[in-house]
Amino acid sequence: MSDNWAAENLQTIRTLMERTAVYRRALAPITLTTGIMGAAAGGIGWAWSPQTARGIIFFWLATAGATLLIGLVMVRRQAMRAAEPFWSPPTRRVAQAFLPCLYIGLVAGVALTAVDVNLVHLWVLVSVWLALYGSALLASSFFMSRSVKAVGLFFLALGSALLAGLILTENHPAPRFIHAVMGATFGGVHLAYGAYLWFTEKKPATP
Repeated sequence: MSDNWAAENLQTIRTLMERTAVYRRALAPITLTTGIMGAAAGGIGWAWSPQTARGIIFFWLATAGATLLIGLVMVRRQAMRAAEPFWSPPTRRVAQAFLPCLYIGLVAGVALTAVDVNLVHLWVLVSVWLALYGSALLASSFFMSRSVKAVGLFFLALGSALLAGLILTENHPAPRFIHAVMGATFGGVHLAYGAYLWFTEKKPATP
C-alpha cells in the first residue's frame, strides 16, 4: 500500500464527512424525482403495461435505467453549480459502493427473460430486486446521510420478507400486483424519504 494511496483515501473520507450536509441537500431532489418516476411507473404498469413476464421485467428495467440516467444528470448539474468535478473521488466511492448490487439485479432480470418465466420467478425477482437495492443503499450509507441506512434496511427487510412469504405460500398474487408493489416501494418510499429530507434540511442562514 503506497503512502499516496492511503493519503488519497484519507482525504476522500474526510471530504465526505465534511460534505455530509451538502450531499444531504443534493439527495432530496434526486430522491423525490426517483419517487415520482417509481410511482408513475407503478400506475402506468397497473393500467397499461403488458402483463407478460418478459414485458414486466423489461418495463421495470427500462424504468430503472431512465431513473438512473436522470439521477446522473441531476448530480452533474449540481456539481457544475457548485463548481466541482462531476467524477470526483467522493462520487467514485459512492458509485463503487452502490453499483455492484444494481449490476447483479440487472443480470438477474436480463437472464430471466431468456428462459420460460412463470409467476413465481417474477415474484422472486421482485424480492431480490428489493433486497439488492437495500444492500446497495447500506453499502453507500457510509458516504451519505445516516438516514440512508434506515431506508436501506427497510428495503432489505422487505425483500427478505417477501422472499420468505413466497417460499411459505403456494398462492401468489397476479402479475398486475407486481406493478403495485414496485410503485409503492420504489415510488412511495422514495417520495416519503425525499419529503423527509426536504423538510428537515437545515437551510443556510440568511445575512
